[in-house]
Amino acid sequence: MASKASTPPYPSAAKISDSPCFPQYTASLKCLEEFSSDKSKCQQQFDVYKECKKKEREARLERNKSRSLFS
Repeated sequence: MASKASTPPYPSAAKISDSPCFPQYTASLKCLEEFSSDKSKCQQQFDVYKECKKKEREARLERNKSRSLFS
């Protein structure tokens, strides 16, 4: 059963650590730790992470646009 727990729910499940935005993600978490979860002091890190995720999503959509289900 231990192997089932380590298996992702579906084969293409991505881990946050595999994301190009992982450094921005960890920076936002470190900020929250540093300022005792005061989100207002970490807005810049949140914005940088949000922008990275937006660019990552746009790139994925662009890649998928060139793929066809019927080819």
